[in-house]
Amino acid sequence: MTHTRTAWAVLLLAGAAFALLAWWLVPWDPVPGGRPEPVDPEDYFTPEHIARAESFSTWVRTWSLGSLGVSLLVACVVGFTSLGRRLVARLPGPWWAQVVLVVAVLEVLGRTITLPFAVLVRRRVLEEGLSTQSWLGFARDLAVREGLAVVVTSVGLLALMLCARRFPRRWPAVAGGVLGLLVLLGSFVYPLLVEPLFNDFEPLEAGALRTGVLELADAEGVGVDEVLVADASRRTTTLNAYVSGFGGTRRVVLYDTLVRDLPQDQALSVVAHELAHAKHDDVLVGSLLGAVGVAAAVGLAGVLLRRHDVRRAGTVPLVLALLAVGTVLAAPLQNGISRTVETRADVEALRATGDPEGFVELQRQLAVRSLAEPVPGTLYCVWFRSHPSTVARLALALPTTRGQVSRRFQ
Repeated sequence: MTHTRTAWAVLLLAGAAFALLAWWLVPWDPVPGGRPEPVDPEDYFTPEHIARAESFSTWVRTWSLGSLGVSLLVACVVGFTSLGRRLVARLPGPWWAQVVLVVAVLEVLGRTITLPFAVLVRRRVLEEGLSTQSWLGFARDLAVREGLAVVVTSVGLLALMLCARRFPRRWPAVAGGVLGLLVLLGSFVYPLLVEPLFNDFEPLEAGALRTGVLELADAEGVGVDEVLVADASRRTTTLNAYVSGFGGTRRVVLYDTLVRDLPQDQALSVVAHELAHAKHDDVLVGSLLGAVGVAAAVGLAGVLLRRHDVRRAGTVPLVLALLAVGTVLAAPLQNGISRTVETRADVEALRATGDPEGFVELQRQLAVRSLAEPVPGTLYCVWFRSHPSTVARLALALPTTRGQVSRRFQ
């Protein structure tokens, strides 16, 4: 096809841009003096907790990997055989309607086949007391997520195919730019359009915690757009917080379980971590890397699809199969960057609060409340974990807490 040279150029240029931005913007050495060795989990957790967390994590990991394997198998069978083309040929309407329909059909098919795995995970979560959500609420959230997946995937594919139809020779370059801009736009509107579908938010009420948050933000030179509390307790008993959006939509969100159940020193340690993300514009950096990565993926797709007509809806199952495989293959890089950024935020939180004991107890509580495995398998961690392990995070406070926490929690 005439677009192949353009696809190679986009792949090489976007790939080089991604490498340059990652080298420049990602904190590859986030710990002064180098990362310490992980701590011994038995110094911080009881044997009962370790055994329970390992059992829980083993089963959830098994079912999750099983779900991933089945979904990949379905995507590949439909996409890499004539089955996908035959399916599209049976769908009514013009090409753009067929695109939306085939995305919806394959999304529902994949979810239906993997639903038993989701139910097994859900049952184990309920057994361990980690969720407060009803089965009806669980089904509602599942349906909303599937609907969002159909919309987002359809928009991306329609943009790609419209570019291919309008610019037959240059579509990889045009589509790469368009989809990259859509990634940036999505990061901007996500807090406004998507997050409210799953949670209600209220400003953190006036009081000692809010005062501490504002003082901490002022000391760190971070302009706080919003500090919100999410009603996470209607779904979960775990503790969490996050930062999302950038510019006018940037917000620090605390779970109401965290605000309610943690003492102020530990809550401020969480806030300091999230303020570090805001201070370094980590969401914007991630969005930029995502935009350039998507452009590189479009270039690679153009190379791999050089003998296929991207303008036709019959190609959609193949594109989705490539996307599914590519997402799994790219996971180690994506999660490796995420773990490095999260480590820097932990280091910044320790520096900003000057409270290693509060940090240690916070990490313990996060692990205990979520039944996080203290020492996950190395390969699984590299491939699927977006945050450092608990023992690695605890080790960050070790130089200032040595002798004070050893065997303290037995």
